[in-house]
Amino acid sequence: MSVITRPAHTFAIFLRGINVGGIRIAMKDLSQVLAESGFAEVQTVLASGNVVLRTETDAPAAVKESVQDTLRAAFGYDAWVIVKSREQVAAIIDGYPFTPADDGVPRHAYAVMTTGQDVVKQLLADCPELSPEERAAAGGDILYWEVPKGSTLESKLSKHLAKAKYKPLTTTRNLNTMHKVLAKFPPQN
Repeated sequence: MSVITRPAHTFAIFLRGINVGGIRIAMKDLSQVLAESGFAEVQTVLASGNVVLRTETDAPAAVKESVQDTLRAAFGYDAWVIVKSREQVAAIIDGYPFTPADDGVPRHAYAVMTTGQDVVKQLLADCPELSPEERAAAGGDILYWEVPKGSTLESKLSKHLAKAKYKPLTTTRNLNTMHKVLAKFPPQN
């Protein structure tokens, strides 16, 4: 009698640049392609390229390579993803450094996930001076960013992040999205 076990490792996959420009991928198609390539319990979160899935490997680099190769083959675009564990997603949320400003201006709270601390340092070093309403802070391989609602796309940091050299190295998520992604992980024992 064989025992069927489910893949033991769960990761969040954050796709860069889909469903915001020219690259359109339906979440049901994304789920199907990832499931067919061997991932289990594939769940998408919103339509902005957030996935929680289970896999046999515990190596984030191997998961990243497999997902990117799968997406490139299935959808014909130069896919870039960032892979995070449950603990890393929780740490991103918990690490948000800004307390609410006392000026009555509603703001978005973002985590810019990068491929490493060196990318965060470079982003901050190259960035034009932020507007007085924006705040940014380094947190390891995360650049935390706060900007008034309604001005995200016009902000100096947003335009800086859109540069071609940062596309394979970063992806940005609202902290509300990060909470939704975290909620898709299986309960901890």
